[in-house]
Amino acid sequence: MTAFLPPNLLALFAPREPLLYLPPTDQRPWEKKPWPYDGVSQCLGDFEDPQDTPEPTRGETRDERRARKRKERDERYRLKLESEIETWDPSNDSKISGDPFKTLFVGRINFDTSEGKLRREFESYGPVKRINIVSDPKSGKPRGYAFVEYENERDMHSAYKYADGKKIDGKRVVVDVERGRTVKSWKPRRLGGGLGGTRKGAPHECIKYSGRVDERENEKDRDGDKDRDRDRERDRERERYHEERRGGHRDRDRDRDRDRDRERRNSRRSRSRERDRDRERKRRSRSRERDRDRKDRSRSRERDRDRKDRSRSRDKDRKDKDRKRDKDKDRERRHSRKHDKEKKDKDKDKTEKEMKAEDGELKEVEKGSEMDNGELNNHVKSEPMES
Repeated sequence: MTAFLPPNLLALFAPREPLLYLPPTDQRPWEKKPWPYDGVSQCLGDFEDPQDTPEPTRGETRDERRARKRKERDERYRLKLESEIETWDPSNDSKISGDPFKTLFVGRINFDTSEGKLRREFESYGPVKRINIVSDPKSGKPRGYAFVEYENERDMHSAYKYADGKKIDGKRVVVDVERGRTVKSWKPRRLGGGLGGTRKGAPHECIKYSGRVDERENEKDRDGDKDRDRDRERDRERERYHEERRGGHRDRDRDRDRDRDRERRNSRRSRSRERDRDRERKRRSRSRERDRDRKDRSRSRERDRDRKDRSRSRDKDRKDKDRKRDKDKDRERRHSRKHDKEKKDKDKDKTEKEMKAEDGELKEVEKGSEMDNGELNNHVKSEPMES
């Protein structure tokens, strides 16, 4: 079979080269004596003096290396911010123009929002003079905020009051006054300043609501004042209670007992009233359910009646149609019968007339023949007499 294989396949079946022969060793490995070991006393002179030994160097761990790099990065960023803060002056910037007291800052804008869309949204508060959508100078992409300048300061105040939190292209914008040229010692977000807490740090530290921060802070202050007032009132009540207990006057005890009795009576009355109200509610709910059931039944009956009436009207219409169809068929049959009868009568009259005509002809022929016979007889009779 292998004789028919090509040379490249026959090479696969060729035998390998024989193994190299090695003569056997005199002794087996485990029978040989190992190398004789010596002490280290002869090498002690090669070691350094312990007094000249340097202090051991401690390696840097991965966490320490990360902390060091983070610290260096923060330091570089701080130096960069300091240099940019020194050079930042919005009042003398040639790129910034317009009246700062008529200009609004609009943040958290959708990156796909156009200038025309912003103009349409903010022109509802008054005529807009200029809109500047800030973009990245390197990539040219919008950075998500813009400045809107109005022609009148009154319109700017109206937009500042009512446009905050407005949804534009699926995102709620934040509206604020331009603080760069109106507030001293103001710094933007990119220089470590700004308002808002959307980028404080971890997700639980950042705020998730939309709108200006000052209003939220005022609300928080109001809530804190309410909580403080509530705590003070509780402290006062506790002090009064402790003072009454320390005093131990009978009048106060009587008043306290009366108050307790009054509270008990009021609580019993309130419980009874609540029970009555619950019963009344249950009774009303039951009556409502009954009314609903009745209405549903009446509606179902009306539907059944309507269905029956519809079916009856359909049956009646069907019967009327069938009757009309039968009448038409009967009328056609009578008409066809009448037509056939008239035709038969006409044919009969025609045949009778033809038969009468034939009979008249036959009679005339017979009369003619009789006359001929009579003349012949008269002629025959007259001839012998002449002879």
